[in-house]
Amino acid sequence: MLMTMAEVITTEAWNVTGEPHVHRRSFMHMTFYWGHKAEVLFRGWPCSSPAMYALAIMFVFVLAVVVEWLSHFDAVKPGANSVAAGFFKTAVHGVRYGMSYMVMLAVMSFNGGIFLAAVFGHAFGYLLFGSRVFKKTSGSENASGRTTAKC
Repeated sequence: MLMTMAEVITTEAWNVTGEPHVHRRSFMHMTFYWGHKAEVLFRGWPCSSPAMYALAIMFVFVLAVVVEWLSHFDAVKPGANSVAAGFFKTAVHGVRYGMSYMVMLAVMSFNGGIFLAAVFGHAFGYLLFGSRVFKKTSGSENASGRTTAKC
């Protein structure tokens, strides 16, 4: 009998006082599977609804894009207060890693659609924010990728 992650087996055992003791055991997928019946990040979410599953896929995709944006986000201008800039960069770093761990935990649901949403979200985010495809340069780039002003 195949069981989904949401189904739970309940068994009874008798302890020494004669009172029944209920054991609950849930099954998690330990290999990749395809289908909309998944639990992602929270118990009971996205249920077994295909619409909620699509929402979960979009959520993971957007979360991965935001992680890539935060990876390449640099709002600290040269000449800014170094202490304040350090605290700001530390806060952004903490938020980025928290969101990265959420993407990782979503992938640990072992659902193929969620996995692909995370991979494509990171790839799309890198395309937008990490690659130089959409960046305008004001000078010529040197070997390190930094722009230098033309004289």
